[in-house]
Amino acid sequence: MKTALTIAGSDSSGGAGIQADIKTMTMNGVFAMSAVTALTAQNTTGVTAILNATPEFLGQQLDAVFTDIFPDAVKIGMVSSRELIHVIAGKLKTYGARHIVVDPVMVATSGAALLEPEAVGALEAELLPLAEVITPNIPEAEILCGHAITSSAGMEQAAREISAAFGCNVLCKGGHELNDANDLLYKTDGTAVWFNGRRIANPNTHGTGCTLSSAIASNLAKGYALEEAVRRAKEYISGALAAMLDLGHGSGPMDHAYALDPVWREEASHE
Repeated sequence: MKTALTIAGSDSSGGAGIQADIKTMTMNGVFAMSAVTALTAQNTTGVTAILNATPEFLGQQLDAVFTDIFPDAVKIGMVSSRELIHVIAGKLKTYGARHIVVDPVMVATSGAALLEPEAVGALEAELLPLAEVITPNIPEAEILCGHAITSSAGMEQAAREISAAFGCNVLCKGGHELNDANDLLYKTDGTAVWFNGRRIANPNTHGTGCTLSSAIASNLAKGYALEEAVRRAKEYISGALAAMLDLGHGSGPMDHAYALDPVWREEASHE
């Protein structure tokens, strides 16, 4: 079985972060491992507290994984401090990690800031250049390119600039009232591929970024080329959204396990 490692924060409500990553990796057919960067007190209405792991302990988690079950791909999500970013970058280089997917998590779906201001520079200088692909949404891409994005052409221009700046492939995600959920993959060879998506009328989008990046990493781990890995990941997240799970009082989670046998799910719901 292929393996994937998620390096991210824990979401106590289970819809995003490490919990979403592990569910996604499992449903996409790889063995999931984790290194926790932070604990959050979080639910569908927002983040109320963050407790960062120490740099030393994060490093110990990464050593434990890489020296025993070497991951075929690595997904990196919420890393809120410069010191933690430095540790991750160092370990990835030391162990020669491959198929690195970085979701540059800066703001939660609820609007809560998840990245300390001084950590942005460390993210850009140390982590993004190691990535095979990064997956910013529109607000994150605006931070990385330094200007507003208001159109499809603007997405392509921003992705081109980000790719040139950090030397990685860029999946610039639509949504945020732009492009009807169409995503743009801009490659380091200068080619651009649009992935057209249908906007699903589901207000429960907690953890969509975590889920998409983890699905991409899972498919890279299984040996798919980047373009196909993105396509398969988009299909998975569309199915999870279309299941119309409705939990919590805010922007709820998706149904990561939507593809499980419906008979089994019906039986489980009555136990």
